[in-house]
Amino acid sequence: QVQLQESGPGLVKPSQTLSLTCTVSGGSITTSGYNWHWIRQPPGKGLEWMGVIIYEGSTYYSPSLKSRTSISWDTSKNQFSLQLTSVTPEDTAVYYCASDPPVGVLYEYWGQGTQVTVSS
Repeated sequence: QVQLQESGPGLVKPSQTLSLTCTVSGGSITTSGYNWHWIRQPPGKGLEWMGVIIYEGSTYYSPSLKSRTSISWDTSKNQFSLQLTSVTPEDTAVYYCASDPPVGVLYEYWGQGTQVTVSS
């Protein structure tokens, strides 16, 4: 079974770049048909999909975040990463990585989430 674990700094200053990594275990990140997502939940709000990198390396982003978001992967480490530039306090949220297999439930697998606070 796929397991996901987010890592990265819990505090980022405004205007800086937020960088998070998701380490995947229990399966290869390049397994055909798998999608690897970043999702966040600001305090008191619902889940917001940020973007995805699919099994062959293509990326897709939320239109509202596209100009500031980049998702990449390191297949040698079985990890994928998120970079969000020019952060503001409104980017404070719990950030999750998630995955769905080619046959199964959307966002079937989730990391535990990591709190990121944007503050000076």
